[in-house]
Amino acid sequence: MTANIESMFYVRQAPWHGLGRRVEEALCSEEALREAGLDWMVIQKPIQTEDQLEITGYKANIRASDNQILGVVTDRYKIVQNHEAFAFTDDLLGEGVRYETAGSLQNGKKVWLLAKLPDNYIISGDRISPYLVFSNSHDGSGSIKVAMTPIRVVCQNTLNLALSNAKRIWTTIHTGDIKSKLDEAKKTLLLAEYYMDKLGAEVDRLNRVKIPDHKVMEFIDLLIPMPDNATKIQEKNIQHLRADMKLRYFEAPDLAQVGKNGYRFINAVSDFATHAKPLRESASYKENLFLRTMEGNPLIDKAYEMLLASA
Repeated sequence: MTANIESMFYVRQAPWHGLGRRVEEALCSEEALREAGLDWMVIQKPIQTEDQLEITGYKANIRASDNQILGVVTDRYKIVQNHEAFAFTDDLLGEGVRYETAGSLQNGKKVWLLAKLPDNYIISGDRISPYLVFSNSHDGSGSIKVAMTPIRVVCQNTLNLALSNAKRIWTTIHTGDIKSKLDEAKKTLLLAEYYMDKLGAEVDRLNRVKIPDHKVMEFIDLLIPMPDNATKIQEKNIQHLRADMKLRYFEAPDLAQVGKNGYRFINAVSDFATHAKPLRESASYKENLFLRTMEGNPLIDKAYEMLLASA
């Protein structure tokens, strides 16, 4: 695992991000909490100077199991424990919910879980499975987020398009009445259903956007631009990346029955963004790839904007 991944599990086949420890079946919340290494509590303690003077207005978030300092937060910060995140998702998705992956980053500062929503959708002949991602930070650096991410089952491509008419992420900060905020977050299931309906309509629209081959080449060149005054090595690398994306558009077996249209292009870009290895693989590459499950991928969003502009 990368330096920033502290603990994580996945079910059966290694996912596109390639992180975690394998288990054979999707887990219930109690098992997932344990297998992900998230069965610990966060406590708050006052902060003192070297002279034992208490610093008012701030506290330290500390992992109780090993006294790992997770972050310094204001005294208005409300902790959402890991088990509360799983309880929220259990309650949201109902009896029998199973978790596909969960884990922690940066020595427990950030945690997440991913569960499959109960419904599958058939969109343009493809089976699309929606997943719910819950992420939380214990260091004060980020908010609580609940997001819905659809994944095309046949190729594990993410289709979390930034639709202008449908929201897929709910977020809130760690202050105020957290319980009531999490109750409010239960509306995300309705958001998920609405998003999937709008995604289906958008896929139908993209199927109607016909793209001639020369336009595909033009789009790929725009998505992977050649730097000004590129060196021969840079030029070679860019050409390699462009060729990779072209192969995913023109030759992908899972797209053989899809016409040369916007939906095919979005899937090719998603396949590239989700599965292609970078020329230089950084220590946090796989971690960042996973995190885009929630935040969305800028390359896919850019390709989507280009298609809308050309329609």
